[in-house]
Amino acid sequence: MKLLRVGAPGEERPAVRTDDGRLLDLSSVAHDINGVFLASGGVGRARAAVAAGELPELEQDGLRVGAPVARPGKIVCVGLNYRDHATETGAAIPARPVVFMKDPGTVVGPYDEVLIPRGSIKTDWEVELAVVIGRRARYLDGPGAAQAVIAGYAVSHDVSEREFQLEYSSQWDLGKSCETFNPLGPWLVTADEAGDPQNLALHLSVNGVKRQEGHTADMIFTVDQLVSYLSRYMVLEPGDVINTGTPAGVALGLPGNPFLRPGDTVELSIDGLGSQRQTFAQA
Repeated sequence: MKLLRVGAPGEERPAVRTDDGRLLDLSSVAHDINGVFLASGGVGRARAAVAAGELPELEQDGLRVGAPVARPGKIVCVGLNYRDHATETGAAIPARPVVFMKDPGTVVGPYDEVLIPRGSIKTDWEVELAVVIGRRARYLDGPGAAQAVIAGYAVSHDVSEREFQLEYSSQWDLGKSCETFNPLGPWLVTADEAGDPQNLALHLSVNGVKRQEGHTADMIFTVDQLVSYLSRYMVLEPGDVINTGTPAGVALGLPGNPFLRPGDTVELSIDGLGSQRQTFAQA
């Protein structure tokens, strides 16, 4: 099932995208798509309502698509989780996941404008697979227990400011938590429909030039390993998002470091999870 939220910022309503491309209004079944919805069996209720033909169709023309999950409680990010990306940035292959946090307020819709921070000269792109947690997880009994707590997956754009990230602090947060720095969506694809999270191709282009072509099979730490690992150090709550890392091809690792400028357009996608498109503007 493909779940999404549509409408003006702050006024989004929950919806379902059917296999034939229609949008169905989910407002009669759920107030929003959030942790409460995911933890209380909301996906099952939505699926039943679709099967029963109970949901009215929405007119799609001019309808904004927001992030598919209302503001997450937390965004947990994993850095350097693809060998080729670690190599291009000159970093060692990590023996344990590199974990940092990102401000949940960075989440915006998949087609919203993204702001280049004032003073930025090194704003960069990163296409990532996002994992959305559906059940509370603490001290999971190994990677085999991870799938039971995952609600689904989405496309995530982990926008980064490299000078802020790497030169202003020993922590990465400054360069990761700038306003609008996490477009998410367009859909939350439930785990049963998404299939094997280690069998997904990732794509990103800037102004029509292909920059990233990767595959989740190349992750150093798999989705199940990451969810299990993180549950040992923090409680993962329904609606939380995990950004699982990016493959090679970011501006930081390219010749000439072609960082983003106002007016640039980034398009990104993950097979089966949809696509995003953002134009960058000066804050």
